[in-house]
Amino acid sequence: MRRKARQTGLTIVEVMIVVVIIGIIASVAMPLVNGYALRSKVSEGLLLFTDCRNQIQEVYLSGSDLPGPDNWGCEAENPSRFVGSISTSNEGIVKITFGNQVNDLRLAQHYLTLAPMTGAGTVMAEQNLGTPVRRWRCGSPADGTDIKADWLPGNCRGQ
Repeated sequence: MRRKARQTGLTIVEVMIVVVIIGIIASVAMPLVNGYALRSKVSEGLLLFTDCRNQIQEVYLSGSDLPGPDNWGCEAENPSRFVGSISTSNEGIVKITFGNQVNDLRLAQHYLTLAPMTGAGTVMAEQNLGTPVRRWRCGSPADGTDIKADWLPGNCRGQ
């Protein structure tokens, strides 16, 4: 007896269902992936902050005069692929400007700031010379950050 060989495969309806499911998963996952990529670029800027943090802490601990805006010794132009510049204020607030190489208008030409804070929760100033920097406030709009909080790393959301 001969049996007819049945062809197996997917019908057009089954293929369409699979395509729709893949589309839904992609539409949910893509914004998350883009957000992670943006946060990683901001994290690169935070890594460059380390030199400034050490120099600012040393000046405040030493009790010597404040060096003035952009004279802390850690300022830079184009220090990395995504960061356009690093500047400082008279009090030592560090301002990281992201450059056009970021290729994302949500971040290009925007600022991330980090401010040295006293134990009382105020920004360090000349009257705090000779005392240590107790903590750093990162990503606060009060200091000049204009990047949306969702795009900042979890440890840098205006705290």
